Amino acid sequence: MTTMESLIGLVNRIQRACTVLGDYGGSDNAFSSLWEALPSVAVVGGQSSGKSSVLESIVGRDFLPRGSGIVTRRPLVLQLHKTDHGSPEYAEFLHLPNRRFTDFSMVRSEIQEETDRITGKTKQISPVPIHLSIYSPNVVNLTLIDLPGLTKVAVEGQPESVVQEIESMVRSYVEKPNCIILAISPANQDIATSDAIKLSREVDPSGERTFGVLTKLDLMDKGTNALDVLEGKSYRLQHQWVGIVNRSQADINKNVDMIVARRKEREYFATSPDYGHLANKMGSEYLAKLLSKHLESVIRARIPSITSLINKSIEELESEMDHLGRPVALDAGAQLYTILELCRAFDKIFKEHLDGGRPGGDRIYGVFDNQLPAALRKLPFDRHLSLQNVRRVVSEADGYQPHLIAPEQGYRRLIEGSLNYFRGPAEASVDAKRRFPCV
Repeated sequence: MTTMESLIGLVNRIQRACTVLGDYGGSDNAFSSLWEALPSVAVVGGQSSGKSSVLESIVGRDFLPRGSGIVTRRPLVLQLHKTDHGSPEYAEFLHLPNRRFTDFSMVRSEIQEETDRITGKTKQISPVPIHLSIYSPNVVNLTLIDLPGLTKVAVEGQPESVVQEIESMVRSYVEKPNCIILAISPANQDIATSDAIKLSREVDPSGERTFGVLTKLDLMDKGTNALDVLEGKSYRLQHQWVGIVNRSQADINKNVDMIVARRKEREYFATSPDYGHLANKMGSEYLAKLLSKHLESVIRARIPSITSLINKSIEELESEMDHLGRPVALDAGAQLYTILELCRAFDKIFKEHLDGGRPGGDRIYGVFDNQLPAALRKLPFDRHLSLQNVRRVVSEADGYQPHLIAPEQGYRRLIEGSLNYFRGPAEASVDAKRRFPCV
């Protein structure tokens, strides 16, 4: 029986293949988009909502670019692969298939460089995803898509349209029925103003595809808490809310290890007077396991429809390939062989017409026996090859230079002129044959 881990791995491989082939969603695909049919978890949040910190907590590594303004400018498809205990941690990019990254600061640099390669350094955005696979004993089998943070104001160097462009890109992911929405909101802001919740409510009004995440619980005003949200009283979803405590800016500046940060997070919830009763359902580790389990169940439920779409896509592509014909060879020898094959095929069909094996042979004979000879008899060869014209053509071509045998240039010009007379009747005969079926 195929395990759930291998099912997630299979979806990961299909996603990578789709990206290589240029299928990463959108409405401009000529064929059915396989990417859009694959279950995925899209991470949605406004700027400064703690989205990057949540992803780093799930991975247990500090690897995402940081900065002010819009940092995530291309979707990042983050594929996590759980390895055996004691195995080394490393990362691989789809665009660098033969290189392993063990230094995760280099992963951060490569994400930034690959983003700039497509978008330039002008703060533009692009829908072309970056694929990053991380292999570690400290993760669960899970695939997340980190999307650009929702914003209301364009930063310096960006057009005002970038605000709408980001929302359109995020919406193109989360509105798909196979997309699981991870809506991240900071707890120290009113949930009613959350960009992530606002968007998820529009595309998933029933809340059956949305998981709510509250960050920055430790930064709320003293004497307040987020129990109404976490317990589903102020905004109810089909799935539970999960609270997260990320590293503080001081911890980030001190390069506090993510594993240590996870331990501090567990201690925070275990000792919190407000959230202690929810401690076993809070934290980044619990969130990762929850998402992995749900993604597995969604993949299992979607297997029949994915298989059907793959078979349909194969049929569409095979039909298109049949219409296009065989591929053209690259080397000269193979191209010559292809031309000879076409000539032989034409010769065979043509003979079948003449031999009576196909209809139209009598009309072909009519072209050669009647139409072509009649046209040739009308050609002005008597004038073209008259003694006077021959003398004129030879004189113009060769002048008065002596010839040992014959005036070569003059004869060439006479022959070329005669052949030009033949061109019209010959092309008319070919056009007449083209009107016959299968010739």
